Amino acid sequence: MSDKNILIPVEQKLIDFYDDEITAFLVEIDNRQQIYIPIRPICDYLGLSWSGQRERINRDPILLEAKRFVRVTRTNSGGGSPNVFALPLDYLNGWLFGVNVSRVKEEIRENLMRYQRECYRVLADAFLAPALNVQPINSDDQSLMQLHNMALVIASTTKEMLEVRRLSLSNETRLNAASEYIRGMNNRLNVVEQRTRVGELTDEQAHEIQYRVNLIAEELTVHDPSIKHHPGVHSTLWHKTGSTSYKRIPMKGYESALSFLDNWLEAIQRAESSTKNKNEE
Repeated sequence: MSDKNILIPVEQKLIDFYDDEITAFLVEIDNRQQIYIPIRPICDYLGLSWSGQRERINRDPILLEAKRFVRVTRTNSGGGSPNVFALPLDYLNGWLFGVNVSRVKEEIRENLMRYQRECYRVLADAFLAPALNVQPINSDDQSLMQLHNMALVIASTTKEMLEVRRLSLSNETRLNAASEYIRGMNNRLNVVEQRTRVGELTDEQAHEIQYRVNLIAEELTVHDPSIKHHPGVHSTLWHKTGSTSYKRIPMKGYESALSFLDNWLEAIQRAESSTKNKNEE
């Protein structure tokens, strides 16, 4: 395992969760602080197979991407690896709720459900200012309270990250960062422009096509009201453009589609005018 893939905690807290001691690590990744939780101790507390749960995490593409190893300083001389397998706090419930309560031993079900209901809140509270902690009034408030505390964790972490960046960036670095952002924005605009040129029509362009189709169908209906003309006009247009939807007409075929419909409409109007003149004679 490469050392660059191992996280070094900037803060470590030991949290009491119903007499189970859970260690939480505060780490910094790209100037962003995150909380990581070792998974094996929780498996031990719950009576779950660590090897089975590790394999389950490794099979899950989301959890696999999120997992990291955290370097800890051991206070005893028991040996063992100093790197612990951990997940971000935001992913803890994703893992916990993946454990099916109905499939575990009956004697650990209650403890598992307690972890699923409350563990995230307790661990999140440990890194929140006491004034920001919210406690549920009753069991029905549990999900709202958890959502509230999760939002506070995100807000607090984001604020700290922005402050660190503000203090650490020199004027030159800020200018470089701004230049990189502008270059990235220009690249994204170029991609959008290219997609517009070679892609499908905009809503406004599709509306122009549809407007002309409706005019042609209305003119044909005046001439022969016994049949519905919209399907026939659509079929002719789709055959002309090779598309079965206004917005799917290729951008390069937009002008030719307009010209085709305008010429068709003009021909209908000329024919009607000629017929009218003959009748008047």
